[in-house]
Amino acid sequence: MPYIEMPKLSDTMTEGTVVKWRKAVGEPVGIGDVIAEIETDKAVMELEAFDGGTLQEIYVSEGGKAPIGEKLALLLAAGEDAPQKDHRAAKTQQVNPLAVSPSRRSPAPAKAEKATAPVSRGRVKASPLAKKIAGAKSVDLALIQGSGPGGRIVARDVESAPVTPAAIPTAAATIPVLPPGLGDRRIPLTGMRKIIAERLLASKTQIPHFYLNIEVDAGELVRLRAHLNEHLEKSGQGKLTFNDFILKAVVAAVTKVPRVNASFAGDAVIEYSDIHLSVAVAVEDGLVTPVIRQAQKKSLREISEAVKDLATRARSKKLKPEEYQGGTLTVSNLGSYGIDGFSAVINPPQAVILSIGAIVKKPVLNAQDQIVPGHRLAIGLSADHRVVDGAIGAQYLAELRGLLENPAALLL
Repeated sequence: MPYIEMPKLSDTMTEGTVVKWRKAVGEPVGIGDVIAEIETDKAVMELEAFDGGTLQEIYVSEGGKAPIGEKLALLLAAGEDAPQKDHRAAKTQQVNPLAVSPSRRSPAPAKAEKATAPVSRGRVKASPLAKKIAGAKSVDLALIQGSGPGGRIVARDVESAPVTPAAIPTAAATIPVLPPGLGDRRIPLTGMRKIIAERLLASKTQIPHFYLNIEVDAGELVRLRAHLNEHLEKSGQGKLTFNDFILKAVVAAVTKVPRVNASFAGDAVIEYSDIHLSVAVAVEDGLVTPVIRQAQKKSLREISEAVKDLATRARSKKLKPEEYQGGTLTVSNLGSYGIDGFSAVINPPQAVILSIGAIVKKPVLNAQDQIVPGHRLAIGLSADHRVVDGAIGAQYLAELRGLLENPAALLL
């Protein structure tokens, strides 16, 4: 196939932006050569060539957007003739001479927002089980990148895919919007913002949420962290954050109550043996949830190092797709922003998200009914009632509370 098409580089990607062309028209291209940089809804990825030849034409210029499957360029092998141009490739766009550098990935201009043609679907290769799960979850198989032999879609690909939002009415279709007036600014949605809007709408309209909240005595956690960091600082090692302890405790509690580490699959509940912990990270355009794989096998220090690395690369859009896909449970921590407590929206297809507030110093009653200064931490749990019942959620929070109030156990 002589065409280079917009690839599907993430599970939630529906379109991509050409940030930079690494090859110019007329240049030779070898198999595996990086020919362009593509910005998805979550990261900037390198697009490699699967065939060799000469870059004959470029259809989407730098800064331009295109849906998955749209033709980006024409690559011809030696002696190969150019195919007859169709309606999608008839008007070749010239490459913008003002190249967008990788360090300045500005959003595409508003005029480049409209896609030039629909996505080409074609025949989808999927296993019978994958098709069954897709039907139960209302997932469009045409939007999934298969990980099986020859690109075949298998069950695990569908299980980690988001619910297809095609049949969900958008807020703009049901809620009238006040038109902008003089001095108002219209801000076009980025790819990330569009995906966030679609996924959260799907979550709140299709998943029956319920909420549980607890307040944890964080006094011992504050003392233990201060003690450990004093020694770590003297030895030249990086300090531990409160979030590091919380993430470790979240994972340890899941091993006690594994039912929360699950997803709804239509006619069954899938309970995962591994804990792939998603951690919400605020970025310029919205939110990314990089994943700590097999978190149940990691120590407190390993979790600390992993989340710092993932967060840094998430903010610079350097994450690979496998680093932000396939999470089984999410933690969202707004404590550093001064938020005492909140209720988060579930990250589909997961069944549970934990919302972490700030550790607040306030007067409390001790065992002798005396008013003394104390530290309290508010934690909320939002759960899919199709998967998790109230008693299971309460049992999980009880385990989490016990670990955070006796944090020395997290060091074992």
